[in-house]
Amino acid sequence: MSTVLHKELALFDLDNTLIDTDSDYMWGEFLVKHHLVEEALYRAKNREFYEHYIAGTLDAVVYNEFVAGFLKQHTLAQLHEWREQYLQDEIAPKVRPKAVNAIQSHLQAGHDVVVISATNAFVVKAIANKLFLVAEDNILATELEVTEQGYTGKVAGQPNFKEGKIIHLKNWIAQKNAQGITYTKTYAYSDSKNDLPLLEWADVAIAVCPDDTLHAHALAHHWAVEDWSMKAQAE
Repeated sequence: MSTVLHKELALFDLDNTLIDTDSDYMWGEFLVKHHLVEEALYRAKNREFYEHYIAGTLDAVVYNEFVAGFLKQHTLAQLHEWREQYLQDEIAPKVRPKAVNAIQSHLQAGHDVVVISATNAFVVKAIANKLFLVAEDNILATELEVTEQGYTGKVAGQPNFKEGKIIHLKNWIAQKNAQGITYTKTYAYSDSKNDLPLLEWADVAIAVCPDDTLHAHALAHHWAVEDWSMKAQAE
């Protein structure tokens, strides 16, 4: 008879939760800053999509195909070189110390840690793996179609956004169950009302620097509310 391993699971959103910025938006700003895209048009579209995300009205497929459209135009080697510069210049300085401490606390307790983000996997997997040392198998993000020749400009499957996070998470957990791992308790950390499905699904929800909608929901449901911002760290 096979042995079942009982564990606990901690789920972390990325943007404005683990980092003090939005990685998707900052990728667009990085492209503009380095003159890799037409500045006025790209910046305006990037800002428009970000405002839709904040409002909770983003069409995740349309947005991610906008992002993938740039990736399609360049080789993987060139994209990886730009991404490395982006990580060091734009994201590494925005890593929240309290976020690192929270991840380490869960790992030290023997919990599995997953970074689960609506942002595209091209950006998320590099950030989570290189800056937070999360194994690639434990990173769930919006997948973009890619071949040996490069990106196709299309989204692969359902975006990892809102209810989509639950779909991808349940598939991931099913794979773990097949390996003999069962999760007896789950924690979820996020800043955004877009993650209410994820936070409500978890056994323990923690609102990190929450937007107004999530903050009100957290207070009404007696969820923990924490400030991990760089500003709070400095005070």
